[in-house]
Amino acid sequence: MTTVYKVPLDIPLIGAVQFGIIDRGTNVVQVRPSTACPLSCIFCSTDAGPRTTARNAEYIVELEHILDWFGRVARTKGRGVEAHIDTVGDPLVYPRIADLVQDLASTSGVETVSLQTHGHLLSESLIDGLAAAGLSRINLSVDALDPQLARELAGTPSYDVERVLDMAKYAIESAKIDLLLAPVWVNPLNTSELDGFVSLAKSLGAGKRCPPLGIQKCERHRFGRKDRRINYLSWYSFYESLRGLGSKHGINLILRPSDFGIRKAGRMRIPYTQGEKLKVTAVGPGWLKGETLAVDWKEERLITVVGTEAPPGEEMFVRLLRVKDNIFVARTV
Repeated sequence: MTTVYKVPLDIPLIGAVQFGIIDRGTNVVQVRPSTACPLSCIFCSTDAGPRTTARNAEYIVELEHILDWFGRVARTKGRGVEAHIDTVGDPLVYPRIADLVQDLASTSGVETVSLQTHGHLLSESLIDGLAAAGLSRINLSVDALDPQLARELAGTPSYDVERVLDMAKYAIESAKIDLLLAPVWVNPLNTSELDGFVSLAKSLGAGKRCPPLGIQKCERHRFGRKDRRINYLSWYSFYESLRGLGSKHGINLILRPSDFGIRKAGRMRIPYTQGEKLKVTAVGPGWLKGETLAVDWKEERLITVVGTEAPPGEEMFVRLLRVKDNIFVARTV
């Protein structure tokens, strides 16, 4: 069992990939209020869920804390901001998800609030609450239409894809929430389902204000969950297959940022450079085993220190291995 770590209110929420706010220099701001997931998908790139073997901690962020840091980032963007709730688990685990949607939607400059989920926790009442709160779109990852295959891919015997699809239909027809169907192509396990995904997206009426279908490529990640049955496609093969499938069904499956209104926008300052040496203070357990979560000496950024597990309060000198997109990874020196 992993430890659930309540993020202290006095630490910054920029710098870690697993929770907080991620700013990649566009009008889309990623919001990650928690890390947990009810599923243990066999291809999960972040080894989420009850069957995790790599995770050392799960995190949850107070609503007011994450709204404070979201507001700081949103102010650098101007108008047309999309707040995208996409955790390294499933955001529906977050106990105040409807409140989060409502507060994000009411933030100055925000025009769209979207959410990524596998839908396992969706219900009519939750969908109604999310719609009333101002949710614009659900990006729904349904990875198989066959119930047995869907349970196998989800690594969860209780996963019911038929109920998930009922909830998708309800979201579109009753709650008027837009839907992007976003299956992960786990070749060859669900290759036979690809045609069905296209038909499903059309029959549901997905994509009223966005593309109806965005097939994702399954990738092998160092700390992700792996299955020997998976044949990882090259990007060339992936796109060639999507072109053929799209041509067959008369649908565009090669999506671009512009299809979602994504554009470059202001970004938060990156205060450090790769290779720079700095003093940090440990504030909690790392997300993965063998890591420590720390803050810089200015207490402006979170830093994941790999290769060590230090107790809270311990000071260390580290060298930064990554600074891209204000996500900081370091190692002790």
